[in-house]
Amino acid sequence: MSLKNTDRWGGISQLLHWTIAVLILLIGVVGLVMGELPRSPKYFWVYTVHKSLGLTVLALVLVRIGWRLYAGAPAPVPGTPRWQAWLAGVVHLLLYGMALAMPLSGWLYDSASGLRPFRWFGQVEVPKLVAPDRALADAAHGWHEWLFWLLVLLVLVHAGAALYHHFVRHDATLARMLPRRMTTQPPREDAP
Repeated sequence: MSLKNTDRWGGISQLLHWTIAVLILLIGVVGLVMGELPRSPKYFWVYTVHKSLGLTVLALVLVRIGWRLYAGAPAPVPGTPRWQAWLAGVVHLLLYGMALAMPLSGWLYDSASGLRPFRWFGQVEVPKLVAPDRALADAAHGWHEWLFWLLVLLVLVHAGAALYHHFVRHDATLARMLPRRMTTQPPREDAP
C-alpha cells in the first residue's frame, strides 16, 4: 500500500479521512445530546469531551490539508464528467473549511463566554482566543450551530455522491478511499 496518493488515496489520507469522519460524527452526537443536559458539574465531562474532540479534529484537519498539499490527490475516475469533478472539488474545499470553522467557532465561543479555563482532555490548558465578551460569545455560539447544520448537509452530499458512484455508476470513486483489502473481491469458488 502506498502512503502517498497515486491513482487512489494512500494510507495516510485514508486514515486521516476516516478518523476525522468518525470524530465529527461522535462530536455531532455529543453536541446534540449536551444541548439537552443541564449545566451542572455532574455533566461537565461531556462538555470537556466535546471541546477536546473538536480541537483534535482541528489539528487533524490541518494535518490532512498539509498532507494533501504534499501528497496530492488522485485524478477523477476515468469517465467522470467535468462538472462532477469540479463540484467534487468545491464540496471538498467546503468540507475542509467547515471542519476548520466548526472547532474554531467553538473555541471562540468558549473563549468569549468567560468560562473557566479549558484543559484538553483534562491535561493541557488551552489558551483563550479573546477576552470575555457576551455579544461575541452569543454570535460565536450561533455560528457554531449554523456551521454544524451546513457541515451535516455537506457530509450528506459527499456521502451521497460516493454511494452514487459506487452503486449507480459502479466506478472506483468510493473504493479508492477504502483500504485495498476491503475492495478486492475474493476468487469465486466456481471460477475455472
